[in-house]
Amino acid sequence: MTATAARMKAGQATHWRAIIAASIGNALEWFDFVIYGFFAATIAKLFFPVGNEKISLLLALATFGVTFFMRPLGAIVLGSFADRYGRKAALVLTMLAMMVGTAIIAFAPTYASIGIFATFLIVLARLIQGFSAGGEFGSATVFLAEQNPSRRGFYSSWQFASQAVTTILATGFGAAMAGLLDQSQLEAWGWRLPFFAGLLIGPVGYYIRRHLDETKEFKSSVISQSPLRETLVDSRKMLIIALGAVILCTVAMYTILFMPIYATRQLGLPASGSYMATLITGAIQLVLLPIFGAWSDKIGRTPVAIVSAIILTLAAYPLFVWLASSPTLQTLIIVQGVMGVLMAGYMGSLPAFMSELFPTRLRTTGLSVSYAFGVALFGGFAPFINAWLIQITGSNVAPSYYLTFAGIVSLAAMFAARRAGFR
Repeated sequence: MTATAARMKAGQATHWRAIIAASIGNALEWFDFVIYGFFAATIAKLFFPVGNEKISLLLALATFGVTFFMRPLGAIVLGSFADRYGRKAALVLTMLAMMVGTAIIAFAPTYASIGIFATFLIVLARLIQGFSAGGEFGSATVFLAEQNPSRRGFYSSWQFASQAVTTILATGFGAAMAGLLDQSQLEAWGWRLPFFAGLLIGPVGYYIRRHLDETKEFKSSVISQSPLRETLVDSRKMLIIALGAVILCTVAMYTILFMPIYATRQLGLPASGSYMATLITGAIQLVLLPIFGAWSDKIGRTPVAIVSAIILTLAAYPLFVWLASSPTLQTLIIVQGVMGVLMAGYMGSLPAFMSELFPTRLRTTGLSVSYAFGVALFGGFAPFINAWLIQITGSNVAPSYYLTFAGIVSLAAMFAARRAGFR
C-alpha cells in the first residue's frame, strides 16, 4: 500500500469514527424522546393522574413539548460554547447532560409513591434533556459537516439518519413490549425498560466522544468572542431562513412520532401494528437519507428538497383522508412509507444546507439557535397540537392541516435561500 493510499484509508476511518461518535449521542437523545412519546399514555397514568384520561394524556404530551422551551436556552449556551471552545467539548457536555435526564426518568418513583414530587421529577428530567438537545443538534451536525467539505451533504445527513436508527430501535421496543406485556405489566415496570436501555448507550458515547479529534475547519478558523451577538447582527437573515427550513422537518418528524398514538386511539388499530408502521418509516429514512445527502453534494442542496416539500405539502391532506376512510394497517404502512420517502428527500440535504448558511466561526450557534427555536415553536408541540386539532374539529384528518402549514412556510424559506444565491 502506498503512503497516499494509507493516508486516504486512515482519513476514511477517522470520518467514520466521527459519524459513529456524533450519531451515538444523537441516537440516545432521540431514543429517549421517541420512547417518551410512545409511552405517553402510560406515563400519563403514572405521573399525571387527574381523573380524566384525555386531560391526563394532554398533560403528558405537554410535558413532552415543554422540554422544547429549554432547547433555545441550550442552543444559545452550548452553541456559543462550541463556537468558542470546540465541537468536541460541546459533544461531551451534551452527552453527560442527556445521561442525567435519562437516569432521572428511568428511576423516578410514580405519583402513587411520592405524590406531586414524581411529576416534578419527570418535568425536571425533560427540561435537562431539552437543554442538552438544544446544543446536541448544532454541535453534532457541524462536527459531521466539517469532516469533509466536498462531501458535506453525505456526512451531515447522518445527523438525521441516526434519528432513523433511533426510530427503528424505539419502535422495535414499543412493538415488542406491546406484544409481550399486558397493560398492568407495562404500567408496573415495562415502560422503564427502554430508558434503562438508553442509559447503556450513554457511557459508550461519552467514551467515544472524549477520544475524538477536533475538526480542521474549527482549528483553522478565527474564534468569535461573541458568536451569539455576531449571529444575531451579521447573520440574521440566514438565521430566519434556517429556522423556516426546519419547520417542515420538525413537524413531519413529530407527526410520525404521534402516529402510534393516533393509530391506536383514533383509528382503533392494534398497538403492535402501528409501531411496525413507524419502524418501516425509520428503515426507509435510514437507507435514503445518506443517498439524498450524497446526491446534494453533486446537484446542490435545494433542488430535491424543494420538490419533496412540494409533494409532501400537496399530499398531506389526501393521505390522511385515505387513512381516515380506510383505517387498516396496510393503509397506515403505505401512508407512513410515502411520508418517509418524502421526508428523506427533504431532510437529506438540510443539515448541509443549514451549515453553509453560516461562516465557520458562527456555524454551531447559527444551526443550534435556528433549529432549537424551530423545534420549540413548531415541532415539540406537534403531538399536542395534533391531538388538540382532532379534539376541536372532531376530524381524524386534522393532523394534515398542521403538516400542510409547515410545508408552505418551509418552501418559502427555501425559495428565499435560492434568491439569496444558495443552491
